[in-house]
Amino acid sequence: MSDLDALDRKLLAALSRDARQSAGALARRFGVSQPVAWRRIKRLRETGILSGRRLELDADRLGFGVTVFLGVKLATKGRVSLQDFETAVSAIPEVQTVEHVLGLYDYRLRVVARDIPDFERILRRRIMTLPGAGEVEANVLLSEERRPGPLG
Repeated sequence: MSDLDALDRKLLAALSRDARQSAGALARRFGVSQPVAWRRIKRLRETGILSGRRLELDADRLGFGVTVFLGVKLATKGRVSLQDFETAVSAIPEVQTVEHVLGLYDYRLRVVARDIPDFERILRRRIMTLPGAGEVEANVLLSEERRPGPLG
């Protein structure tokens, strides 16, 4: 949908920062009536631009102090389907995201662990035993800065 106007973009930016905001609060903030804000939000949902609501969990406070990005290259692309790998890796609770990518690796995973020994256990016992898992490259997250997207 390319016909987004300034109000649509403001609503999207505000909701991307905090999806709990009411149409009334957004209307007051942007100087429009509550029904106008509500209709705009409803239209953005109906067109699929806005979807779902998500909570962010604090991994550190939950005891997961290490985040590792893994590049995984499948060893046997012909014998093991991508779907088999995706199904198996998605069942590992410590794997937060699974991204099928183009480049040196076939997949990029975001994995959380309590500490480095815990990550090593997850890597050896769960990830390296997945169907088709081959070469792996690990990058440990040192710090993360959250930035608003292109609308913020």
